[in-house]
Amino acid sequence: MSKVEVKQKATSKWVCGGVNEHQRRTAGHFWQRPITNVAVLALLLACLPLALTSGFHYHLAVLVGINATIAISLNLLMGYAGQVSLGHAGFVALGAYGTAILSSRYGWPVPLALVSSAAGAALIAFVVGRPILRLKGYYLALGTLGLGMIIYLVISNEVWLTGGPDGMPVPVLELFGGRLTGPADWYWLIAVMLLLVFWLSTNLIHAPLGRALRALEGPEAVAGSVGIDVPRSKLLVFTLSAAIAALMGGFLALYAGFISPSLADFLHSIELALMVLVGGLGSVVGSIIGAALITLLPQVLTVVEEYETLVYGLILIGVMMFMPRGLLSSIIDLWRRIKR
Repeated sequence: MSKVEVKQKATSKWVCGGVNEHQRRTAGHFWQRPITNVAVLALLLACLPLALTSGFHYHLAVLVGINATIAISLNLLMGYAGQVSLGHAGFVALGAYGTAILSSRYGWPVPLALVSSAAGAALIAFVVGRPILRLKGYYLALGTLGLGMIIYLVISNEVWLTGGPDGMPVPVLELFGGRLTGPADWYWLIAVMLLLVFWLSTNLIHAPLGRALRALEGPEAVAGSVGIDVPRSKLLVFTLSAAIAALMGGFLALYAGFISPSLADFLHSIELALMVLVGGLGSVVGSIIGAALITLLPQVLTVVEEYETLVYGLILIGVMMFMPRGLLSSIIDLWRRIKR
């Protein structure tokens, strides 16, 4: 076998296998097995209510579940496809406002409005994704940021439709003849959604499309040379990520009962990106951990009162400095060192 053939074989194996350094190091462990992951998460979600002793605890659990699901969708785009997005909150807001407008202003059934809004956001992502995803690096980040800002400005200025800066109310969700009103009721619905998206994501990652996405972490020319349709792969994951974010945005609106343009602002997009970065790029489990930390940390830091923002920022800086690959990878590395 010639040196050229050996090099081509190695390149093809790297691209089609889609395994990076972190995944090779963690291969064979339980967090790499989709069925085990889903089973463990289902068990945790089923047992968690035993530790929730008040409505406020259920409220926090619902928020963590919604944010975790959105973070998983964003991690598919950022962690696996390597495409930076700073406007993901825009799709969350599209789902929220689409659900609210269709159900309250036009009288659509809430479930139909919810699904239609997610489909509409996916269509918008499919249309605008073609030109935006041609950008690279900082330009891609600025492109997605611009998209998010456009959505924010439209929501804020179209007062006749969205209520403008004052926001708008959202009707109550009815399922199987009953109304979901309390956090305890919502917990089980959000737990099911989190489990479904988690199952979908873990299976997608191990499917041919997932391996193609991981190949995009390297040079796109190399991925294309072995038959991967790079533009199509990026567009598909961008559309899927937007659809999941919009769907959960609709659920968030229905749960809160009221929405405002802050859902689409830049700070919300940064918060979602932080959940992915803190949990670990390219880790579905890490997305849940990062979402839990970013959602619950402000509640824990209320004990320090006026220093809350300072301590919050210092903790995030410390995590990014000393755990640059995310909490999950750092915990795994620490466990390995202890076992040695």
